[in-house]
Amino acid sequence: MSKVAKYLNEHILGEVVTEAAIRARFSTDASVLTMTPEMVIYPRVTNDIRKVARFAWQLAEKGHILPLTARGGGTDDTGAAISKGAIISLTAHMNTIFEYDAKQKLVRVQPGVSEVTLQAALALQGMTIPALSDNSHASTIGGAIGYNASHATAGRYGAADAAVQQLEVVLANGDVLQTDRLSKRDLNKKKGTQGFEGDIYRKLDALIDDNKELIESKLYDVTDAIGYSRIRDVKHKDGSFDLAPLIAGSQGTLGIISEMILKTDFAHEYPAIAILAFSSSNDARDAVDAIAKTSPSFLEYFDAAFFDEALKHGKHYGFYDEATDKEAIATVLIVGFDDFRGRARHKSLKKLTKIAKQFNARLTSSDDEHAKEIAVARDVVSFVLVPAQAGESTPPLFDGAFVPFERFEDFSAAVAALATKHHVLLPLYARPLDGIVSTRPNLQMKKVGDKQKIFKLLDEYANIVTAHNGYLISQANEGRLKTTIAYKQLDDDLKEFFKQVKDIFDPFGILNPGVKQPNELKQLVADLRPTYDTAAFADSVPHN
Repeated sequence: MSKVAKYLNEHILGEVVTEAAIRARFSTDASVLTMTPEMVIYPRVTNDIRKVARFAWQLAEKGHILPLTARGGGTDDTGAAISKGAIISLTAHMNTIFEYDAKQKLVRVQPGVSEVTLQAALALQGMTIPALSDNSHASTIGGAIGYNASHATAGRYGAADAAVQQLEVVLANGDVLQTDRLSKRDLNKKKGTQGFEGDIYRKLDALIDDNKELIESKLYDVTDAIGYSRIRDVKHKDGSFDLAPLIAGSQGTLGIISEMILKTDFAHEYPAIAILAFSSSNDARDAVDAIAKTSPSFLEYFDAAFFDEALKHGKHYGFYDEATDKEAIATVLIVGFDDFRGRARHKSLKKLTKIAKQFNARLTSSDDEHAKEIAVARDVVSFVLVPAQAGESTPPLFDGAFVPFERFEDFSAAVAALATKHHVLLPLYARPLDGIVSTRPNLQMKKVGDKQKIFKLLDEYANIVTAHNGYLISQANEGRLKTTIAYKQLDDDLKEFFKQVKDIFDPFGILNPGVKQPNELKQLVADLRPTYDTAAFADSVPHN
């Protein structure tokens, strides 16, 4: 055991381990990259994280950097949950749901609680967090906020940060900051305090004021999640100030979330579900506008290739079998309604019946206990994640871009041409309500040629997204994998602005270095996994 690990073990309640097998277990996340950490730290309380950060800060003052990377379930697909320094694993001990305030509809939790566990606990109170309606057992609530996870319901309820009331954050020097919406008067009090927290408020407020024109002209679009673009939501016109929008989605590069208070809402036992199967993709795209007017909680678009891939695994869906008996299916739309009143949900399904007839779609729907049976079709993407052909994998290179749905037809054609050019499959999954699009290429990572394709594909795909008025970074953050490609689309002044934000919170570069920062392509290639699989998350449902 190293001297550093031994020293930390003497000073924290949790554990610090350096065994090779454990470090190997934490050397990958859901991305295509791999990095073996120097040690893995299992904090038991916030004070443990504080002590580790304070020690790393003191080392940095002497010129020695010990990178600190907070990690939940390791489901980050951008390489933001791996590091060559110290992994701070939050799932082992910091996984408590402290309390639920029924009057204010707030829940206080630690970051290591899984999303599924939290939602199940809230369901006992008849509540839920709508922005986190789709989740897996592996995903943690801290990871969801740090990544600013955006699920299918985001078109109606927003991303994970919409659920945040307050965050407790351990800063790079070990101090603890509590986020809150501060009035202009309270902000001035914060700026007048001594210490690192006061420095952050002073410097960040000045940075926002000095770059007001840049923020308004280049960070105005909420669909663009590149870098620290959510700084646009920190300071309001009335002078009020809240750091939570900036911390959420920062992927542990500005601080380590140690506790949070989240907003909840009433749950619906049987959300209504409808599936529309189209023989024409044009009809499906035309139907989207009409369906959107019915105010669904989610609307998902699937290329039929997803269901064809599931058939290779022997998986049958009743609606799809019936539809394909009559004609070839090109596109499937799945729609959900979670209105609290059953009558409202039933009325929405009646509207869909008319829409299905208008656009020549075959409709299957339910607003009772059978809705859960129909809803399993939403997880059809899991079969693309586990290809039937031995040696193939589908790495998450293209998840979470934004493309305006009015450009989706042209975008689809361009992606199909890219797939033909590189001899890969690129079936499209989309969320028309918020413009999120995803696809995963089928590659054989053991082949040198396919490994070389990764960054070539990513670069060309990014250009296609941009050419169709979209953003590569929208539902998913850039992490370590996509930053270099994504930052090619940015002006130098914006890149410098993001660097200044990072420097305010982390002047020594302790917190997750290499994440949300351009990396040398040569180094990324060296860090590619020799193979890619999702075996570590085999007990969870890999749904978008």
